[in-house]
Amino acid sequence: MEVKILNRQNTVVNNYLSEIRNVDVQSDPLRFRKNISRIGSFMAYEVSKTMSYKDTQVRTPLGIADVMVPADEVVVGTILRAGLPMHEGVLDVFDHAQNCFVSAYRKYINVDEFEINLEYVATAHLDDKVLLLADPMLATGFSIEATYRALKKYGTPKHTHIMCVIGSEAGVEFLSNALKDEPVTIWVAAVDPELNEHKYIVPGLGDAGDLCYGYKL
Repeated sequence: MEVKILNRQNTVVNNYLSEIRNVDVQSDPLRFRKNISRIGSFMAYEVSKTMSYKDTQVRTPLGIADVMVPADEVVVGTILRAGLPMHEGVLDVFDHAQNCFVSAYRKYINVDEFEINLEYVATAHLDDKVLLLADPMLATGFSIEATYRALKKYGTPKHTHIMCVIGSEAGVEFLSNALKDEPVTIWVAAVDPELNEHKYIVPGLGDAGDLCYGYKL
């Protein structure tokens, strides 16, 4: 298990983070979705550096070029609905990837207690593939763990990269312990210190799904 935190380096990703957190910029859902997608693309680029490659030859108009291309089969997965813009950003990089979609949500028992419900899974076979699982918010880590366990019914990935925009310290610690013996890397653009009484990340950015697609009933 390894944890990678992007904003510990000075890159343009920090500008996208500043905009998705900003309540004034959040009033533009198109820009919010675009910035989530951009972070997904940059994170996917970083993930690409960890993969296996093979040498191939490409015919150009003037000759033959040797090129190193990814050797791993990739499946890009997401947890609906907030993960969709990030999924698109990852898919822009791994444009030949197969896809996976999971419906997972919190079902509240009372104001501060909930369980994770998984209602829908559509995925390619995962055996020996590299799974990139995108979910913008890593709050408690419960939904991502439940999703990872559920997906293993469809095959055992060679490696899984869990990709989040903002995580909490508690959520990162929970996943690191829960999946410590699994071939998993956690990628987070930023890690925040707290969860509030409703288990939302503080300072965070609010509800990513609502900011992307409007408030739900």
